Order: sequence, then structure tokens, then C-alpha cells
Amino acid sequence: MVLQDSQTVRVLLVRAGRLLCALPLEELGETMRPLPIEHIETPHDFLRGAAIVRGEPVPVVDLGALLGRGNMTAPGRFVTLRLGPRRAALAVEEVVGIRTFERALLSEVPPLLRDVSQKAVDALSTFEDRLVLLLGSSRILPDDVWEWFHDEL
Repeated sequence: MVLQDSQTVRVLLVRAGRLLCALPLEELGETMRPLPIEHIETPHDFLRGAAIVRGEPVPVVDLGALLGRGNMTAPGRFVTLRLGPRRAALAVEEVVGIRTFERALLSEVPPLLRDVSQKAVDALSTFEDRLVLLLGSSRILPDDVWEWFHDEL
């Protein structure tokens, strides 16, 4: 997530297990009920397969697995991500709601956590005394995963 000159950043808060994550609103498409997922054998644990969203096959990323928490048994919602011309669906347990974070209160990711989750975590914050991971949607699926996904379809 690239923070603009604004003093605040608006995000969608989602939950995977006990983890709260924030996704920048400008990188999101929509939230929806989970759609059927076509399982595809992948070299990446966090990639559950593909779903047809608005007539287009998109990769489905399991947020819990992306963050090292293991696959969810059944996602509660899909959040679609707009990644330039690409689209993906993020499977989450719950959509908590839209929140605004003050830019000054965002913390850098400590060195120990920088390599976690494909480097998708941009910053840390808190919400109601809970840790929030601010995710950079554009890095949730690295280029090699996109290439693999499109080669498989």
C-alpha cells in the first residue's frame, strides 16, 4: 500500500482467524459471498484455486494461509482485489467494516516480520487494542504466481 499525502488512509478491515487485516479501499473491487472454488494443484499453499467472478476466472487467495495460519475450512466472504489489469479474490473469514487510520499512527513492520506472507504486510496499526496488519494488495500475488496461474488455465 502506498500512503498518499493525506493524513489518513481508508481501509476495509477483514479477519482471518484472530488476525485483523486492513486493505486499502482504492485497491478493492467488491465484497461478496464466497463462490465455488475450482481446486487447482499449486506450488503455493495460500492459492486455493480459481473462481469465476463476473464471468472471469480469478485466483482465490486464502488470507489465513497467506499469513501462515493454515487454510480456512470455508471462507465467509470474498473480497475482490484490483491489481492493475489483474483481478483476484481474497478469501476471508469476516468483513469487519470500513475504518480510517491516521497516517502518523502507522508503524513500520519490524525486520523480523518483513519476510512474512510474501512481503504483503506494509505497516502495523491497532484497532480496539488489537494488532492490525495493513496489507499491500499489489504484493499479495507475486508476478511468478500470476504467470503460473495463467499458464495453468
